[in-house]
Amino acid sequence: MTQSASLVVWLAAACALGAFAQAPAAANAASGFALHDGDHVTFYGDSITEQREYTEFVEEYVLTRFPHWKVSFHNAGVGGDKVSGGWAGPVDLRVQRDVLAVRPDVVTIMLGMNDGYYRPSQPGIVSTFADGYRHIVDTIQTSLPQTRITLIVPSPYDDVTRAAEYAGGYNGALLKLGDAVSQLGKERHFEVVDFNAPVTTFLKTLSEKSPELAPQLVPDRVHPQEGGHWIMAESLLKQWNAPSLVSSVRIAAVSKSGAEAQNSRVTDLQRVKGRLSWTELDEALPVPFPPAEVSPVLALTLKYSDLITVLDQQMLEIRGLPTGNYDLRIDDRKIGTFTSDDFSMGLNLATLETPMVEQARLVAFDTEKKNQIEAERFKIINVSVTAEASTTAAALARAIPVAEARQRADAEPRPHHFEVIPHQ
Repeated sequence: MTQSASLVVWLAAACALGAFAQAPAAANAASGFALHDGDHVTFYGDSITEQREYTEFVEEYVLTRFPHWKVSFHNAGVGGDKVSGGWAGPVDLRVQRDVLAVRPDVVTIMLGMNDGYYRPSQPGIVSTFADGYRHIVDTIQTSLPQTRITLIVPSPYDDVTRAAEYAGGYNGALLKLGDAVSQLGKERHFEVVDFNAPVTTFLKTLSEKSPELAPQLVPDRVHPQEGGHWIMAESLLKQWNAPSLVSSVRIAAVSKSGAEAQNSRVTDLQRVKGRLSWTELDEALPVPFPPAEVSPVLALTLKYSDLITVLDQQMLEIRGLPTGNYDLRIDDRKIGTFTSDDFSMGLNLATLETPMVEQARLVAFDTEKKNQIEAERFKIINVSVTAEASTTAAALARAIPVAEARQRADAEPRPHHFEVIPHQ
């Protein structure tokens, strides 16, 4: 089946769901998280944003961590763009059509990779970039003064796994542009997120741990692969004060007390002949990382970074189990065999192949499909104004809310039956 055909099939399934039930308002909104229920977020940038990876990962995080929220996301990345614009139009047209017209509550801006012209840093280049970047910010603030703006120091050119082409390397030139971004953020009291340092640091780590795979983090030295985009998404989410907690459940194996739960509800807890069972309804899903075997570079990223610690804590702790080995079963499926000490220290269910992880991956699939629709529409409105193209763009625009409803429906928390049984 072609990608277009599969997209049609997926859209048909989404439409067949009809009207979705309205989710209740989020009861456990994260204190201090930069995004709010009802926000519309626009990611503005060049081809690294147009890759729709770090942006999708942020979207997946919000969908799974706050499944009752209605936050919408719009990607306005265009390959080759600079602060002056590019093939999709000069900057004033780009900002008006691709940012102001959708009236976002939150805008992120990442530019710079093309603004350095892939040459050693020069004062004139830095000055032109700083002035152009400031013009974009001024235009947004003048038209939408309530919009919250996050500035992003551009992701690196890989001078780590391959030799720099001249003294200081092209990433040195990007760092000069990044300094201009940071300075503007300081002046305007904006959030500023550094994508360059975390990815560069991880390139160095991966070069030590796995030199043969390290170049695959940024294969063409410009556009990060999945693992690099997750490092960038984590950096943005950390700056936005994203909570690490999915849920936490603590159970005493021999007590008659109930479970202690955070962001979760435990019912029907039973302790019978060395076995424990209960029903658990978490208020969130884990981050939908793919299985390690299908993405080796991402697997190394998860192993050697703090992504799991920072973003993905779904803890189960059982104290007081008699010494021995125990099977954990969820919905009659064996998840694994663990020692009593493992349970006492706490299992992070987000790192296991659970029904909750499977559900989160379905949300990621929905998110990819929604972004495919949005990308097709965005391409049309940026290259053509013919009646036929306008009709197609309008049809795709109508499909986006349907796709978003599918995302939210598939992210709705579901109850699961847990069992902890002595291993035979």
